[in-house]
Amino acid sequence: MDVSSTMILTPGPVLDFLLTNQNLRDPRQIDWGKARKMLKNLRVKARHNNMEFKIIGISEKACNQQYFPLKMRSGDGSTEGTVEITVYDYFKNRNIELANSAYLPCLDVGKLKRPNYLPLELCSLISLQRYTKALSSMQRASLVEKSRQKPQDRIRTVTDAVKNYRYDDDPMLKACGISIEKQLTAFEGRVLNAPTLKVGNSEDCVPRNGRWNFNQKRLLSPIQIKRWAIVNFSARCDISYLSQELIRCGRSKGIHIDNPHSLIEEDSQWRRAGPVVRVEKLFEQVKTKLPGPPEFLLCILPERKNCDIYGPWKKKNLHEMGIFTQCLSPTKINDQYLTNVLLKINSKLGGMNSLLEVERIPTLPRLKETPTMILGMDVSHGSPGQSDVPSIAAVVGSRSWPLISRYRASVRTQSPKVEMIDSLFKLLPNGEDDGIIRELLVEFYKSSQGRKPEQIIIFRDGVSESQFPQVLNIELEQIVKAVEHLGYTRIPKITLIVAQKNHHTKLFQSNDPNNVPPGTVVDTQIVHPRNYDFYMCAHNGAIGTSRPAHYHVLLDEIGFSADELQNLVHSLSYVYQRSTTAISIVAPICYAHLAAAQMGQFIKFDDSSSDSSSSHGITSAGPVPVAQLPRLHEKVRSSMFFC
Repeated sequence: MDVSSTMILTPGPVLDFLLTNQNLRDPRQIDWGKARKMLKNLRVKARHNNMEFKIIGISEKACNQQYFPLKMRSGDGSTEGTVEITVYDYFKNRNIELANSAYLPCLDVGKLKRPNYLPLELCSLISLQRYTKALSSMQRASLVEKSRQKPQDRIRTVTDAVKNYRYDDDPMLKACGISIEKQLTAFEGRVLNAPTLKVGNSEDCVPRNGRWNFNQKRLLSPIQIKRWAIVNFSARCDISYLSQELIRCGRSKGIHIDNPHSLIEEDSQWRRAGPVVRVEKLFEQVKTKLPGPPEFLLCILPERKNCDIYGPWKKKNLHEMGIFTQCLSPTKINDQYLTNVLLKINSKLGGMNSLLEVERIPTLPRLKETPTMILGMDVSHGSPGQSDVPSIAAVVGSRSWPLISRYRASVRTQSPKVEMIDSLFKLLPNGEDDGIIRELLVEFYKSSQGRKPEQIIIFRDGVSESQFPQVLNIELEQIVKAVEHLGYTRIPKITLIVAQKNHHTKLFQSNDPNNVPPGTVVDTQIVHPRNYDFYMCAHNGAIGTSRPAHYHVLLDEIGFSADELQNLVHSLSYVYQRSTTAISIVAPICYAHLAAAQMGQFIKFDDSSSDSSSSHGITSAGPVPVAQLPRLHEKVRSSMFFC
């Protein structure tokens, strides 16, 4: 048993709901396109007859202009014919006065071919309706904050529920001989030691409680930034001071940053324009003021959480122009904030922030002598209710063996809501393979002194237990075909691990009110009786109750021992270059998430129609000219590096 949280709609008059939802006071300003999406499939109760209906849409015309055929009946009940009458006149003839709805659209609560129109003011949303569509950033943050519980509060809530619901009195459970334990399951776990990291000047950095920092330390492999500029989307920020502090902080970390070529402010006349227009106009200024393409653009946004400029800006730079960008919305500029920004900039531009000590002096068992490639795989789907948005498959592969901290990502779009990746191996009419795996294998070969991988470790995210056979029978088979197509005389040994975060198992300490410590591993009692799986909580759960990652080992041809595999998984939680904390799931999967999310931003703000059946594509490894890039409604194929 566990606690789940969800969003429910505020019950009450539909008109009041729409005004509040769109933050308006005047009904004439309502965006009816948004209202149609918001209200579809919700249930309302009509005031005039006290009946419940399901909304299927909104009328095209206002209440006093929307006609419908009304059957006329004689005194004996027989039908005399039909007349066209407006919705407004229909209710007026029945002595139901409409004060606010005459010039507003009606709700359609009928069938697709038999509409049934109700005026807005007669309808109220019924209570306890789950809202299952996409949430805004602010709503998502609010949901997380309000549903957060400390470990002891979570224990109390769950155990109280078991006692109060009195399952042992249920006649069906009694008849089946089932009883419910009143206490949490007790078991033993163990805590793995954090791996030592190498930073600049060959210094050792030992994480404590899943955290480390770069105070008085330099980055392992800092980059140089010569051609760059700052653009400001009307944010209230001292750009000159920000650039000076960024340069100063960068030098203390080993990053040499020249002065920006230009500080570009948004023209005030475009501040109230749409996000796409604002991005285009500001980019025209960038082209005018810079002598050539910059290595990097620092973008200052006016809002932190829900800035609508972010997506179009990223699409314009990364997809169309091939320019790396970093977006900021600083509220407080200090060394900690600037260091976190520099970690992202350094990794985006090809530098390395840190390495595992076992990478610098290869000591990882089974990996130091045998060329090993690590893959992270994930599929991202559109928001709930967006059935026509293509799914995004992202796969990252390690490079520069024997390192396990450097990755390249390859991304494809595929049919909506399809979880299995269909482009791992893709044979073209000319006999060539245009799939993801070939691309990553070639990159591994080029970056690893011409060595081919003899072992492949695959981390797959986002699949349920019912889909495990498909992963083995479909995706694994595609990977093997891609390897064979490259002419491998010997198929690499493969270890396939599925990682799950969306589950309801929580771990608690028996003698401590805090979350379990970073590195906690459980592989007995609460795991599968026959299959090999384990729970790992690699991160430091400072807020709420930690949720461990659940790893299922579906195939292990390499032959890892439990200690070797768990230590490898734990180490991979410390190589995410953007963070100075251990992450909750292995870095290859996090990088796959990141690649899919980036492509999702491009698709979200594409102004052309979506057509997932097209087969055009691109490959890019860094900046690429506009002429090589497809429209996003075509089947997109893209690559990016994560160092």
